[in-house]
Amino acid sequence: MAIIKEILAITGRMIKVLTDHKNSVEPSQKTESTANGKDKKLIDQEKDKSQITKPPKPEDKPFKEFINEYFIPKVTEALTKFGRNPKSIELLKGKRPVVGDECWIVYGQVDSNKRFWLCFSNDNISSNKTISLAESGKEASLIESFLIDERKTTLNLLTSRLLQRLNGQKWLGKN
Repeated sequence: MAIIKEILAITGRMIKVLTDHKNSVEPSQKTESTANGKDKKLIDQEKDKSQITKPPKPEDKPFKEFINEYFIPKVTEALTKFGRNPKSIELLKGKRPVVGDECWIVYGQVDSNKRFWLCFSNDNISSNKTISLAESGKEASLIESFLIDERKTTLNLLTSRLLQRLNGQKWLGKN
């Protein structure tokens, strides 16, 4: 529960910083207006910004690269911070637990007897997702939809909601 509060606090601070930055104009940026109403200095700055190529966001990377290079390391790091020992977390293509249809699966084993399957319908992080959980060597017997109301799927959203779900199972600590 503490991590959720921390994530919400960080998100609120990030939104405030972005809003403040967007609304501020430094006095040094104010110059004579041109015929179309834009300052010459601001036009030059816009040209410079358009020439700068930003690296793609993790979410814009190919599915396998996003999962293997960003999502799995972030989940592993978060579980370790909670004092949990992730025995394995890997991306597989296989049969979805319970229903058996073919899908992409992020399979994880936490500690010695807790397992989760985060399933993607296809190789796109925005595709339909489900989650299944199992404890004590049992097979998963329940499948739940995962992130069904979200418009945009991001690395932080996927990670925080997975941790929230595992915490709801009391896998990360006492609730």
